[in-house]
Amino acid sequence: MRRAPFRIAVAGTHSTGKTTFLKRLKALFEQRGLAVAYVHDSAVNAQDKGFPILADHTFESTAWLIARAIELETEATISADVILVDRPVADALGYLQAALLHTSRSIAPARLQALERICEAWAPEYDLAFVTVLDPSVELGEGRDGDVLFRARAAEEVTRVVDRFMPDRHLLRHGGADAALAFAIAAFDDKHRGV
Repeated sequence: MRRAPFRIAVAGTHSTGKTTFLKRLKALFEQRGLAVAYVHDSAVNAQDKGFPILADHTFESTAWLIARAIELETEATISADVILVDRPVADALGYLQAALLHTSRSIAPARLQALERICEAWAPEYDLAFVTVLDPSVELGEGRDGDVLFRARAAEEVTRVVDRFMPDRHLLRHGGADAALAFAIAAFDDKHRGV
């Protein structure tokens, strides 16, 4: 029987180094001959379908993003040794909560609780989780939403949700990628040695 893949998730607000970190990590695992699946944020796909994103997130857009992430992560288990998740399900919930705060909107508590239950149930699927720390001095990437207040709110809310559902998460700070890469590789090795 095939061993379950090792899942590493990285959450955080936009332009905080998630994708760059995961691409470097992917290369390191591939150098070891491992099959690596990279599951990335589907917000662009959500927007293409007509769902509002960023500060306009809704219950529906968040539910779609969570369902899509679960679908892609589950598909990756078929053949991957390692699954790298750029925005785990808790990330979408954090963005929704930031959007609601930012725009002074609310949704029915039962709907919010439904999303929370999904995030709570799915969180144990990740073997290792990181949340990025926003460094406001680092410029936004090209083509990114320029609303700095929303970006900061998203950082706070994503961190709050991740802390709630993935309390063993590790911080990924600007300039700290090398140490985090070494930590992730060591965590994988420990798990596969049965430690």
